Amino acid sequence: MINGLIIGNIGVLAETTASSSASGFVPVDFIWTQICNLTWLQAIIAISFGAVYLVYGCKIFKMLVVIAFAMLGLLLGIALGQRFGGEWHIWVGLALAIIFSVVSVPLMRWAVSLLGAFAGAVLTSALWYALNLPENNLIFAGALVGFVAGGMLSFIIFDAAVVLFTSMAGGSLVIMGLLSLLKLYPRTSDMVESWVFDYKWFLPAMLSITIVLGFLRQKKLFSSEK
Repeated sequence: MINGLIIGNIGVLAETTASSSASGFVPVDFIWTQICNLTWLQAIIAISFGAVYLVYGCKIFKMLVVIAFAMLGLLLGIALGQRFGGEWHIWVGLALAIIFSVVSVPLMRWAVSLLGAFAGAVLTSALWYALNLPENNLIFAGALVGFVAGGMLSFIIFDAAVVLFTSMAGGSLVIMGLLSLLKLYPRTSDMVESWVFDYKWFLPAMLSITIVLGFLRQKKLFSSEK
């Protein structure tokens, strides 16, 4: 059952990525597919976990880093296994997930810095998309600026990197959960789809707002502890 779910998700990813490449670099179709595939229970779970990330992510950031790198290893292993063929790609993914999670523990500061850089890249590329600037390969310029800035910030202010990536992860989960619930409600279903596809600023604005709220909440938590 788990293998079937993983293979199905990879198939959806490949299909939606191919379709999104024809219309633009940002995979809006893939994001929308994930929103539509959530059940009401999964949407509520996503909102709950996202809220924990936003409010108390800095308290449990080590566990979140290990989980993030385990998922990264899993996806990378499955992708490599599928590229070279064979039915053993699931086992390659599981092996890389274990290796990545174990390695991230002694290299925790470097792992947090990498996640902070990735969060910066997501923010600047989302801003690029919201401002309706040319996509294709040019959006990589905006992502590169955020990646460098986020990485430098992570090495200078470690707490800021922790808050940044936990707020981004939490904000993404909360937004997907909320939009999924609105999609399931008949009166708002078409309206939500219009917001996502017709207004480029909508998703980046929602993400930015939740990140700012999570950042302020967790920085306040850090300050009160000190």
